[in-house]
Amino acid sequence: MLELASVFKFYGPQYLHKYGEKMLPSHKKAMDDIQHCRTQVMGGHVYYCDACEDSLYAYHSCGNRHCPKCGDERADNWRDKQMRKLLPVNYFLLTCTLPHTLNQIARSNQKLIYRLLFETSADALQTLALNPKWLGGSIGLVGALHTWDRSMGYHLHVHYLVPAGGIDPKTGEWKPAQPKFLVPGSALSKVFRAKFRDALKAEAPQIFAQVPPQTWSKNWVVHCKPVGDGRTALKYLAPYIYRVALSNRRIISMGHGKVTFRYKPRNKPWKTMPLDAMKFIQRFLQHVLPKGFQKVRYSGFLHPSAKKRFYALKQQLMEENVSETIDKPAVKQNAASQETASNRHTPEEPGVCPNCGGPLRYIGRVSRCSAIESPSQNQRGPPCKPG
Repeated sequence: MLELASVFKFYGPQYLHKYGEKMLPSHKKAMDDIQHCRTQVMGGHVYYCDACEDSLYAYHSCGNRHCPKCGDERADNWRDKQMRKLLPVNYFLLTCTLPHTLNQIARSNQKLIYRLLFETSADALQTLALNPKWLGGSIGLVGALHTWDRSMGYHLHVHYLVPAGGIDPKTGEWKPAQPKFLVPGSALSKVFRAKFRDALKAEAPQIFAQVPPQTWSKNWVVHCKPVGDGRTALKYLAPYIYRVALSNRRIISMGHGKVTFRYKPRNKPWKTMPLDAMKFIQRFLQHVLPKGFQKVRYSGFLHPSAKKRFYALKQQLMEENVSETIDKPAVKQNAASQETASNRHTPEEPGVCPNCGGPLRYIGRVSRCSAIESPSQNQRGPPCKPG
């Protein structure tokens, strides 16, 4: 199967030669990790099947959060953990989007703009929710940064999963929200825009001066909708957190300086998009996050520092709303996840031979090698001496 790693291996040297001096270290590392993920370069372990008299080399994953091969298991674990923390109330899914007039500035100042997007959108939501006219309570938010659209274009927005209610700042009691309304969208758009504008002007006046003036007069897109008990919304959010802008299965072909991939416009059939290889790599790398940047953040009573208050609130709501829906079991792994789990090999649990199904025996460790020293990825033997 054609993979993103194949694109980086084939066209990466040309891209590095052309743009290498201007590239961020995080972009170079992502390219290097992705193309060597689960190859001899990463090292691994070797197993032996006595029945087949054949060896199996299981190489390590790169662990880079932008790698299409990594992250599925972490996404499932995060989702299941959040499922267990759901309150026995309804939820809203809110989206706050930065206008495209900020795209160029955001690309050049990712840490600043992404942080301000999180801080000002969460602050705007809290400000409106605290207003007695709407809710009159302090809310909790789980936010996930999303930087791409369906065709890998640059589209900055944050998704928030919000319990439908808040804590009264005077009494400490829970105040439920209306079934289909949390805060007014028009007001949220204006408050979000104003807070972002003021924060950017205060923290980086030179960058603020570069913003096109129409940015501050146009409507900023926000969206809010009820999502029931939150479980479906969590399944929707999880892929954004540990998966990347393009999965390997969407890459159709490469050659003659172009890479073609599939994408699905909203409410329309699948389409294909051929891109110049350099443009394709550039489009993918623009979604590589700055080193150490947290793309999932918690605010209000869902912040990690508010654990005691959160669990006290959950206990209170469970006592008031005794329901079987509270104790729904965690979402089961899908068939693909179960199949992947059954094919894993570890020294403690070597697993079975993929050829005959017989038991494998752990032989030893294969040490890491440099990319220059590594042989062809199709070579069956270890590139370095087993440990």
